[in-house]
Parts: sequence; C-alpha cells; structure tokens
Amino acid sequence: MDIMELVEKSKDAATVKRVFGEPIQHGDVVVIPVARVAQGGGGGQGQGKSEKGEEGGGSGGGFGFGATPAGVYVLKDNDAHWRPAVDVNRIVIGGQIVAVVLLLTLRTIFKKRRRRR
Repeated sequence: MDIMELVEKSKDAATVKRVFGEPIQHGDVVVIPVARVAQGGGGGQGQGKSEKGEEGGGSGGGFGFGATPAGVYVLKDNDAHWRPAVDVNRIVIGGQIVAVVLLLTLRTIFKKRRRRR
C-alpha cells in the first residue's frame, strides 16, 4: 500500500456519520447520538546501503482512528437539548487522585506536628 492510498482510506474513515450517528425516533422525540472522533496517520520511506554495499529501500505507513461517546441531541416539540455522556471512569479516577493528594497532605501535616513535639 502506498502513501496516497493510505490518505484516501483515511478520508473515507473521517466522515460526518462517524460523528453524528443515525437519528433514532420514538414517537415525537428524535435522538441523534454524537461522538468525539480522533484520527492520525503517518508514513515514511527510506533508502540505504546494507553491510554488503547493496542498495536497500523500504517504506511504511499507518493510520489510527478512535471514537468515544460525547452525548446526544434530543429533538422534541421543535426544541433541541444537548445531553452529554457521563464518563464514569474519568469521575472515579479523578476522585482517586483527589484522595491520594489529600492523604499525602495529611501525612505531611502530621509528620511536621510530631517533629515539633
């Protein structure tokens, strides 16, 4: 696969349908799912000589794509509301970081109090 072919395939992956999902309708309510999309790619080409003095060459490329839920648009009665997706893992990790910082701070305070006595 050459670099231009990789670029063309990456364009196909980055479409609006990756960000905005198919609308879901139930009664008079329409829900449109939304995702955060990130992509990246790269390639390279090189030539050199081997230990035997022979000409060498090579090329390579790669492409990465990721999507995470961002939330949904809720359309009801000619009004649109944004409902963000809640990332529970991020909330839990944030709480753990705060707890560790709190415990380290308390440890430092208690050590200083012991030294003063």
